[in-house]
Amino acid sequence: MSRALPKYNKRRVVVIGAAAALALTGAVVVNSALAGESSKGAATNAQTLAAGPGTITCPDVASQLPAIPATAKAEVDRNLALLQTQINEANTRLQNTVGQGGPNFVQNAILGPLKGKRESTIDRIAISIGRKGTKPQGLNALAGCALNAGGAANNGGAAGNAGNNGNNANAGNNANAGNNGNAGNNGNAGNAGNAGNANGVGTISCPDVASQLPAVPATAKAEVDRNLALLQTQINEANTRLQNTVGQGGPNFVQNAILGPLQGKRESTIDRIAISIGRKGTKPQGLNVLAGCKLNK
Repeated sequence: MSRALPKYNKRRVVVIGAAAALALTGAVVVNSALAGESSKGAATNAQTLAAGPGTITCPDVASQLPAIPATAKAEVDRNLALLQTQINEANTRLQNTVGQGGPNFVQNAILGPLKGKRESTIDRIAISIGRKGTKPQGLNALAGCALNAGGAANNGGAAGNAGNNGNNANAGNNANAGNNGNAGNNGNAGNAGNAGNANGVGTISCPDVASQLPAVPATAKAEVDRNLALLQTQINEANTRLQNTVGQGGPNFVQNAILGPLQGKRESTIDRIAISIGRKGTKPQGLNVLAGCKLNK
């Protein structure tokens, strides 16, 4: 009996050792699976974060202004606030249109129109200061904005801002006197259809503004005439861009990259006309219904 006991004990040790090894193997397998799943989840998370649309940032205008005359302060402050509103709206649109359009969508549909609005608003600031002081020059260099994509960087969007946007509101930059709420919506009033697009692309036509104006005071005539001419220039530029971008972008390219910015420019220009007339007469109301244009094919 004393000899059988060690033999039994030896067998029991072997069985227990095997069971322990099996349990250890199972634990290793489970831990490996969990580790694999965890790292896979982390990778997915990182990819989601990296794919975020980013944010739009623009140069600060307030810090670049000279001394502001007391009589211009309210208007300047209003337009500085408007600049921030425009950035906020652009960032909201950026978030709401993730995945839309082609590679140039952000540039054409968000950054370009934003630069146009900023140029008009910055011009109004400069004009306000210039009425009672020295009008600051070169502020429109601050109009272009960039897309910061949080490391993933949207090439076409950020880099091309300065160049592409220049086309959007160049015309509207000239004499932007005091339009508050329009924030640079580019608007071309007047002159209904420009001829010259004969390639089947069509032409852009806009409602006539001159025929809808009340009597223009003599002191406002030069400024009104200048802005009426600017409306036609804006249409001409839009038609040229229409010709030069045939085949580019998706189905909404013309609306997002040409007609939308054009309407913004027209709204700003029409507002300047209304303000000019209102200084010495009754300011006409409701003219901005004439800002929208259409493509005639």
